[in-house]
Amino acid sequence: MNDLAIETHSLHKHYGDIRAVDGLDMRVPRGAIYGFLGRNGAGKTTTIRLLAGLSHANCGQMRVFGLDPRTDSVAILARTGWVIDKVLVPSMTGNDLVRFNRGFFPRWSDAHAAKYAEVFELDMTRKFRQLSTGNQTKLCLLLALAQGAEMVVLDEPTAGMDPVVTDQLLRVLVEDFANEGRTLFLSSHHLSEVERIAEWVGIIDHGRLLLEARLDDMRANFRRVRVVGEALPLAASADVLKTGTGEGTTEYVLRANAEAFVATLRTQGATVLEESPLNLSEIFLEVVGKGKTNVPVEVLA
Repeated sequence: MNDLAIETHSLHKHYGDIRAVDGLDMRVPRGAIYGFLGRNGAGKTTTIRLLAGLSHANCGQMRVFGLDPRTDSVAILARTGWVIDKVLVPSMTGNDLVRFNRGFFPRWSDAHAAKYAEVFELDMTRKFRQLSTGNQTKLCLLLALAQGAEMVVLDEPTAGMDPVVTDQLLRVLVEDFANEGRTLFLSSHHLSEVERIAEWVGIIDHGRLLLEARLDDMRANFRRVRVVGEALPLAASADVLKTGTGEGTTEYVLRANAEAFVATLRTQGATVLEESPLNLSEIFLEVVGKGKTNVPVEVLA
């Protein structure tokens, strides 16, 4: 059995001169919680639509559970819950949508549907079009989670939700879904939410994956080092992500091997003022937010 839930190779999707997905190489392990991060327009939603078979790639390869979305979309949809466009039949109530969806999924659970309706505080007698944006999102999540899918793909799932319901949702995703060995693919702008639950992170920008690694490895390896000294190197190692100077100090952001790099600086007469780890938000900003676009992709071992 392939140990990857999602895999892409040199995947491209262009809209005229716009390269929405530009040679994407991504690998999502089965059973993982994978955070898919990027700025607006980075290519996240386009990638998800390609994987769901809702859009067609210009070239490249992609697999979901080893199946090709271009030819096996029905089989993929039977095994995967998708919360993408958040558009359902507007005249149906929540209860209507539960009855409608139940017949399409052999592993459907009415007990889960009832549980999530309570957790998300949904009025299941209201029509979809009468719900707020946040409650429409919650109803889509309920339907995806209740179908018993092997993987759930969520595009900005907490949009319009208050902090209390967001906390409840994250607990449900981990305790009721991921802990059962199923895969969660989460695209989000809320880095603190992703950092709270994700095991793997992929960072995309301009349609290309800049970084893909275990979150624990990223937090263990990325370091900010601030030093003083004369004639220090501006880029002394391939592990240096960024170098800056100011107020008599030199600052390095490293993506690996910080201990060895600091030792080398000391042999060159530098005094180390600070060495600190980076959280996910800081890593994201260094990789994407400050114009760095040539970070080598970290891959599965």
